Amino acid sequence: MVRKLNDKVAIITGASAGIGEATAIALAAEGAKVVIAARRSDRLEALAKLIESSGGQALPIVTDITDETQANNLIHKANAELGRVDILVNNAGVALTGNIDGGNTSDWRRMFDVNIFGLLYATHAVLPIFKAQGGGHIVNISSVAGRLARAGVGIYNATKWGVNAISESLRQEVLKDNIRVTIIEPGLVNTEINNYITDPISKQISEERRKSIKALESEDIARAIAYAVTQPPHVNVNEILIRPTQQER
Repeated sequence: MVRKLNDKVAIITGASAGIGEATAIALAAEGAKVVIAARRSDRLEALAKLIESSGGQALPIVTDITDETQANNLIHKANAELGRVDILVNNAGVALTGNIDGGNTSDWRRMFDVNIFGLLYATHAVLPIFKAQGGGHIVNISSVAGRLARAGVGIYNATKWGVNAISESLRQEVLKDNIRVTIIEPGLVNTEINNYITDPISKQISEERRKSIKALESEDIARAIAYAVTQPPHVNVNEILIRPTQQER
C-alpha cells in the first residue's frame, strides 16, 4: 500500500499527550518519519516505541518550546538527522483560563510564551529549511477560542486570536515559496489540558462543560491534520474548524 507521506519528515510539538500524540501516530501511519517534541522524556520514549512497534520511525527530542535555543535545536537536529523537514505541527499549547479581573499574571505569561512565542520560535527556525527545499507545510493548532471571546477566557482568547492572525499573515508572506499554512480550530476535546487550570472557578466551569456534551477525541483532530497535510502540493487547506456536534459556541 502506498502511504501518502512516505519519505516525508514531520515535527510535532506538544507530542507527549493528547492531540500531539494522536497526530504523531496518524502521520506515522501515513508513512512520515515523525519527530516528537515535548518536555516529558518518558512520554516521548514510550510514544516512539509505540510508533516503531507498528513499523514507523520516530525521533524523540526533549524540548521546552518556550526556550528559543531549544526550539531552534529541535528544528535543526531533525533536519540534520533525517535530512529534511516537510511538515511542522505547532501543537504545544496551554489553556490557563480565568478572569482578567484578579487574574493570575503568571498564567497569562505562560500562555503567551507557549501559545505564541513557542509557535513563532519553531516557525522562524523552519522557514529557511522550507525555502531551501522549495516548499513545506506549517499546521498551527488554534481553537474555537480564536474566533469567539467569552468571559473568563479572555487571555486564552487573545493568544488563539493571535495564532490565527500570525497564520494568515504568514500564509500570504510565503505562498510564493510553495509553503502552505493551515489553522486547525478544535472545539471541546478530551485531553489533559484541563488539568493545568489554576483558577478553581474556571476549572469547575470547564469540567462541567465537559460533562454536558460528548467532546471530541484527540484522534478526531489528528485525522483533520492528516487530511490537510496529505493534499496535493497545489492545495492549501487554510482552515478547519471542528466542534463536537452538541457544542453551541
